[in-house]
Amino acid sequence: MPDKELPAPAPSPAARRSDTTRTAILTAARERFAADGYERATIRSIAKDARIDPSMVMRYYGSKEGLFAAVLDVDLRLPGPDGLDPHEVGRVLVGHFLDLWEENEVLTALLRVGVTNPDGAARMQGIFRDQLMPVALRVCPDPEQAPARAALTASQVLGMAMARYVLRFPPAVALPREEVVAWLGPTVQRYLTAPHP
Repeated sequence: MPDKELPAPAPSPAARRSDTTRTAILTAARERFAADGYERATIRSIAKDARIDPSMVMRYYGSKEGLFAAVLDVDLRLPGPDGLDPHEVGRVLVGHFLDLWEENEVLTALLRVGVTNPDGAARMQGIFRDQLMPVALRVCPDPEQAPARAALTASQVLGMAMARYVLRFPPAVALPREEVVAWLGPTVQRYLTAPHP
């Protein structure tokens, strides 16, 4: 008779409290860094927003720099390059980014921080370089052009994010998701797969 796999033990109440506290700190920090910028945001104000003692922020993240790094640790959850149809990559990526922006505000906060803080901008560059580059390398006709093509792709998705979710231009906000994909998908497709102009 095969051994039955035992269910994983439920997390302890202390572990659940720890996860809840970390989530509260990160949520408050994203909002505070986005609103005030890195320089003006303080551990004390973030702790107040999270309704915890400032010492808890230090316990979990060590410093304001450590907290900032945790806030900027974002996985874009891009589809794996091997699973992408090169003829559909533009539409798929635009739809994926729209889903990411709309399902949580982490990327919106990251974008706000990225435009106001050099460290935030560097982190944003790293996220897009490290996570978008494999897609560009997989589908573009010349691997040497992959960095430029990934940058052009980022310009489209970040530009729409800025207009739709940060600056909230009414026409950009009003566009249905399908229209955004229909407009931007072919542009991203061209950036990634068309011959060099």
